[in-house]
Amino acid sequence: MCSDERVMCIGIDVHRKNWRIDVRHDGVSLRKMSVDPSPGVLAKTVRDLFPSARFRSVYEAGFSGYWAHRELQRLGIENMVVNPADVPTTSKEKDRKDDPIDCGKLSRELNNGSLHGIFVPTPEQEGLRAMSRLLDQQRCSTTRVKNRVKAHLHFTGASVPSHDEVSHWSRAFITCLQELELPTEHHKATLDMHLDELQWLRKRRLDLLRQLRTMSRDNEDIILLRSVPGIGFITAITLYGELMDMSRFRNFDHLASYIGLVPSTATSGDKTTTRGMTHRHAKYLRYLLIEASWHAIRTDVVLARSFAELTRRMPKNDAIVRIAKKLLRRIRCVLRERKPYCMGILE
Repeated sequence: MCSDERVMCIGIDVHRKNWRIDVRHDGVSLRKMSVDPSPGVLAKTVRDLFPSARFRSVYEAGFSGYWAHRELQRLGIENMVVNPADVPTTSKEKDRKDDPIDCGKLSRELNNGSLHGIFVPTPEQEGLRAMSRLLDQQRCSTTRVKNRVKAHLHFTGASVPSHDEVSHWSRAFITCLQELELPTEHHKATLDMHLDELQWLRKRRLDLLRQLRTMSRDNEDIILLRSVPGIGFITAITLYGELMDMSRFRNFDHLASYIGLVPSTATSGDKTTTRGMTHRHAKYLRYLLIEASWHAIRTDVVLARSFAELTRRMPKNDAIVRIAKKLLRRIRCVLRERKPYCMGILE
């Protein structure tokens, strides 16, 4: 039997069909087992084994989301969700990876106190984030269909319009494509099905945008974000959906690191090598901020002057990354101060 002072650390390797767990205390693995993928089953199992102990648990963020975290917390288990890339892993564990090793290293590092949990959104925040990410997923799907149409036209020898017309894909342009004459009926049917799929995707994206606009009409954060130069509705809803609470970032450097607007460096002795932007970044944010910066330098004279000064000593693509970091600083200030952005003035 365990005393009330004993704290059991549980590493959970989450899978769809089962969860592999490792229960550890004072650096010693006490029990490894497989349980059904249910927080209730896990809680009952460990409490039957150690009825008077207190429990802490951890699992890696991934396909399973945060529902298990919320349920474990409700059941009285102090749970933590961690970034898989931040779990200390030995070379042997990388070379001989399996489920018992994965849950064992999680319980070991939880017991050592070396793990730091990630931000867990509320169900409402998570739902809005899912919708904002769906916008990007639909954009990617639309691009893939457009590429299939262009590839099909090139393959059949059809005349593809100029670049400007292809980049816009207006309704008139799609009608023009529908009227093209192709070598056989099969080629024509293939093109028509591609175009039908494209129009369906565009309609779904439009419906999603309308729903997001309706849901966020009175959202103060969205209104504040849209006051920043270069930030349109899609960028604002994505920023809000991904960042949620600006207070979760300790300082600006923490925020910039989360988004990925920091360099990857290697220092040895007196030598420091910069290897460009870090590979670790927020997938849905970094490229959007850089795109927003290209628009911002056209409307904000202060950012435009900074960009001009930077381009005197570096390529434009490098300069715009630094402008994106300046823009991010403005976004952080607007959300923290709860005041709309004021455009800078040059004297």
